[in-house]
Amino acid sequence: MVAIEVVRGDITRFAADAIVNAANSRLLGGGGVDGAIHRAGGPAILAECRALRASSLPDGLSAGDAVATTAGNLPARWVIHAVGPVYSTVEDRSAILRSAYTRSLEVADDLEARTVAFPVISAGIYGWPHADAARQAVSAVRGSGTAVETVTFVAFADEMADLLRAALDA
Repeated sequence: MVAIEVVRGDITRFAADAIVNAANSRLLGGGGVDGAIHRAGGPAILAECRALRASSLPDGLSAGDAVATTAGNLPARWVIHAVGPVYSTVEDRSAILRSAYTRSLEVADDLEARTVAFPVISAGIYGWPHADAARQAVSAVRGSGTAVETVTFVAFADEMADLLRAALDA
């Protein structure tokens, strides 16, 4: 069973086998966590993302899916780019959000990663309510069946760290 931890910090400085990027479907960088990972990781990450777009992912990566690249200058071996859904008040997209986590862990298993760090996917510009985003994240990881030994949720703000801890305790 995977151990789950919560820390407050900057995911771009977190040492793990793999860190997860809350990416957009284009895989070419963006704002928030995505932009921070691309900036801190350097040009190697973007180069691999462009190569993926030019070969196996010409239309981008679908919401709920994940793919890995190098981690460039980051203190990790890989970046797993996961695309979460945009929050909707008229359509339940929870299964897509959970899939972004479980697909990330499947990719991590393929890489034989033992430690993985996640941000909270879809909780930024994609508008997912923070408390539910934390619950969905914890639920997805707990139900994943991954061979990853430790998942660490790296929260940029104290509020999110508290919500993740509450979801773990529930």
